[in-house]
Amino acid sequence: MYRLRKILKRTVFILLVIFVVAIILIPIYWMVNTSLKTPREVIDPIPSFFPRTPTLANYKAVFKSGLWKNFSNSVIVAVSATLASIILAFLSSYALARYRFPFHLNRLFLIWVLVVRILPPIVLAVPLFTIFNRIGLINTLGGLIVAFQIYTLPYSIWIIYGFLKTLPKEYEEAARIDGASPLRVLVSIVAPLVRSGIIATSIFALILAWNEFLFALLFVRSPRLLTLPVVIARYIGEYTTQWGELMAIGLFASLPILIFSNVVYKKQTEGFSMSLK
Repeated sequence: MYRLRKILKRTVFILLVIFVVAIILIPIYWMVNTSLKTPREVIDPIPSFFPRTPTLANYKAVFKSGLWKNFSNSVIVAVSATLASIILAFLSSYALARYRFPFHLNRLFLIWVLVVRILPPIVLAVPLFTIFNRIGLINTLGGLIVAFQIYTLPYSIWIIYGFLKTLPKEYEEAARIDGASPLRVLVSIVAPLVRSGIIATSIFALILAWNEFLFALLFVRSPRLLTLPVVIARYIGEYTTQWGELMAIGLFASLPILIFSNVVYKKQTEGFSMSLK
């Protein structure tokens, strides 16, 4: 009876895992399937699970439209915004976690940061546009990097702050007794101890910056500076949607994040295993 119950639990668990994996992979498969179809087959009322006449025409059309330039813009903006937010969040979170401020200003700052993150981005778009227009950051990648901090910086501060609050102060005190400077303590002691938190935060911050659409649409006018989310939206028209090309560029835009997350996850897992040894 016990063995039968154990087999039943294992079977239910395996079926549940298969169900969850299927839910995750079916949309990706359908993107690949649609991207390999001709326009006539895409709009066929009877959907086919395999392309009848596979073609790479959708991918060729996407790459001929200057996709590599838009891809490089997204990489530059997303990576730069992530690095900036991680550095600023690490420094500010350390100050908030380790130093006492009068009138509980550290708590007020954390609440204010959270409020900024909760506010709809469109509320901040108009004042930001006015400020950026006066200082010459409109239609520049640098302006997008600064604007994206509204998405990435509050999130990064709260996550890294949580990791730093749980970090014992004894490690830093021991380093100071040995004569380490405050900068050395931050770089050599604190940063390695919260490395897993920084890596996890950087993944989510990169996803936020990579997928950002509103500010990229409002603050950039030149076609050569457009990022991928804005370009993807142009394949959806008022009367027609280019489904094949839309799936092709959507699949291409998803791959960098999937590859980055997988590589970082493996490196982080290797780091944990080495530390255990």
